[in-house]
Formats: sequence, structure tokens, C-alpha cells
Amino acid sequence: MSETQRPVSPGAEEILGKYFPVLDHGFVALVDYMGTDQCIERAARVSYGYGTRKASLTRGLLRYLRRHLHTTPSEMVELKFHACMPMFVARQWIRHRAASVNEYSGRYSLMPMLFHTPSAEQLQTQSKKNNQGRSGARVGDALYTEAVERWNEIRSRRASAYEWMTSNEVARELARIDLPLSTYTQWYWKIDLHNLLHFLKLRVDSHAQWEIQEYGRVMAGMLKRVAPLSYEAWID
Repeated sequence: MSETQRPVSPGAEEILGKYFPVLDHGFVALVDYMGTDQCIERAARVSYGYGTRKASLTRGLLRYLRRHLHTTPSEMVELKFHACMPMFVARQWIRHRAASVNEYSGRYSLMPMLFHTPSAEQLQTQSKKNNQGRSGARVGDALYTEAVERWNEIRSRRASAYEWMTSNEVARELARIDLPLSTYTQWYWKIDLHNLLHFLKLRVDSHAQWEIQEYGRVMAGMLKRVAPLSYEAWID
């Protein structure tokens, strides 16, 4: 590794650029980061130099900032992820607008024919208390088997139509329009620490859709590597 003058987090360096699987075909990778816990302290105390404080004092200040909702210093740390997820997860994810996003383009490139299939444990009945969620009670094996068969039939027809149109030089931007929400997409997603914590607070919560919780849990583990003291303060 070449020498650098920038603040470095040893834990983050160990996983930088490594891809971690999520769901059946998805992944998350931490591809870059800017700043560490010490950078948050420096932003909060702009009158002193880097490296002059003990770790225990940094920890105490970060906990104070988090406890009293002084969030601006945490905006000095940024994380950049490369993530691949089903489109229905991406549509929830993109609601968090305080980020820079560049998504795979189906206008320029052929869409990969990868589709998410829920596991038997996750195919559950509709909740009677929560109109936008599942009940926790899985459907029977016979219903699950038929659901998968129907999904596979739909996807096979959609994939066949897409591949037929693109092979006959139909514009990719039109050939893609009937692909299902289970189709995988991917993007680069860069966000500051303050807004990432807000994202995780909502998306790792038990009320969030399970599939996006899975991404949130992996990203929380990566955040713990980049800024462990900030992560600890947020959890507490």
C-alpha cells in the first residue's frame, strides 16, 4: 500500500474493495471513504491539530455530539458503496435523497437477466396490522412452490422478449420497459456519515422491508470499520 497523508482507518482498509453477498444475487462493497472518527473531532474542535488527543477523549466527544444531536461534524466523513440490489429495493433506497448516486443504465447497457426470488421463509402472508408489510407467518409449501413456478414463467417470458427485441436492434431503452421489479440493478452510492446513520436508523429497523434490512446490516458493519467510535455512540 502506498503511503498517504490522509487520515486512514485500519479496519476500513482491510475490507476496502471487497464484495459481500446480499440476498441471492446482490452485493455491497465499500469502494472508498473519506475521514475517520478523528476527523469528526477535528471538525468539532477546529482550533487544534490532528493527533493531539487521546482516543478516550475522542470517544467522549463523539458520544456527546451524538447524544445532543450535534450532527454537522459527522458530515465531514463520507463513504462510497458499490451495491447491487433488486429494483424494488432500489426504489425504497433512492428515497434517501441526501446522497450522490450513479445507477447502471439500461439505456446504454444490456440488463443482466438476474431476478430475486424470496426464500420460503420470507414468502409470508399480508399483515393485518401493517398495510405495507408481511405478517411473519409464512405461506404453505405448496403455495410457495406454485408462486416460484409463476415467477419463473413470468421472468422467462419477459427475459425472452427483452432478448428478442435487443437482438433485433430495438432500442435498449424501450426493450427494458416490461422487465419486472425483481430484476437486479446496481449503483455507486456516496453519502456522509450523518445521513448514512439516518438511512440505517430507518432501514435496519424491524419495520423496514426485510430485504433492505439485509443491505443495511452489511453497510452498518462497514461503517463500524470506518468510524468505530461513531458507530458505538450511535448504537448506544
